[in-house]
Amino acid sequence: MEGGNQVGEKMSREKLRRANLPPVQAEMQNIDKLEKVINEGNRYGAQQMYKSISARYVSAQRYSEALDLLHSGACLQLKHGEVICGSELAVMFVDALVKGKFPCDKEILDCIWKIYKLFPQIPLPSNFDVGDDVQQLNEAIGEAKTRLQCCSSFLKAAIKWSVEFGDQKNGDPQLHTMLAEYIYSESPEVERHPRRTAFDDMAKVSYHFVRGNNVEKFATTLVNFMSKVRCLLFLAPCHAMAPAFQCYPGEDDIAIARAILMYLSLGNLQDANSLMDELRKQVQSQEIDFPVSDLIQFINLLLLTLEKETLALFSAVRMKYNDSIDRDPAFNELLEDIADKFYGVQRRNPFQDMFGDMLKVIIDIPLHPLFIPSF
Repeated sequence: MEGGNQVGEKMSREKLRRANLPPVQAEMQNIDKLEKVINEGNRYGAQQMYKSISARYVSAQRYSEALDLLHSGACLQLKHGEVICGSELAVMFVDALVKGKFPCDKEILDCIWKIYKLFPQIPLPSNFDVGDDVQQLNEAIGEAKTRLQCCSSFLKAAIKWSVEFGDQKNGDPQLHTMLAEYIYSESPEVERHPRRTAFDDMAKVSYHFVRGNNVEKFATTLVNFMSKVRCLLFLAPCHAMAPAFQCYPGEDDIAIARAILMYLSLGNLQDANSLMDELRKQVQSQEIDFPVSDLIQFINLLLLTLEKETLALFSAVRMKYNDSIDRDPAFNELLEDIADKFYGVQRRNPFQDMFGDMLKVIIDIPLHPLFIPSF
């Protein structure tokens, strides 16, 4: 009886707590007030109000009201340039989706898209002279990193939610496309190792584009990368900003090959072929030279090979272009996945290979005559 009384008291407290919560329409009347608070520069005060009010709704399992409030707050903060505050509310919006077990559908995806479009996209300065303020550039880079981190946190949380409550095992394609676009537009390219950073960033972009749903946009991004529109700024030895730009010709084929191999590693031959066709079309229309190399030749042969169910041909092509494949350490890993997807070849276990090599060494060691047993 005592346990039953405790449960009854708990339920009564829960009902009372829900009854004490005002309808969300009453809370939404505070938006004008909150906007005024933000305009006055008190972003912390406005943020705490959004967080506390929405937390009460989530605690009472009134998730729809919490979502309305958090969506409004995230949009309002982002409209006023408060990226950190806006992204925090955006992540809380996704958390409420998870707690409320909302399915991934068009209505919610539209809400996520509206938040995403309010994240600022500000290109980095591209024409600094020697006399310009390097500190100003560093500040611009820092702000770009913050924007990227905030938007990425929001979209990655949304992708994780879509995996759990949607029908796509890799997450919703629209969300992946959004993240790919933002990484490409906002990644600071001036780093201690600019060359490595640019290609690492492009790998992240490709990772999400191949899980997205817009091959044409992916091709446009790759052509933009190839055309050197977004060249790499570099610091001169004198530590002043040089009036020049440095690009890395001869490695565009790596970006193309990585994109095609990533599609194929997911078993998606159709989009891999579509991307290659779209790339050639866009390059021709913009009068840009398409890369010509052994690596591109390998990719073309690979696409033709995968149309046939011949493992021997796949292995022969791979062996023939081994030197080109070795230009990027990730290529062999991707090819292992491709062999699995298209031919059912299980990935090699590195530990098995290690022990196999050890055994081979042991077997191949000739025995000294003194140790040969006599029978």
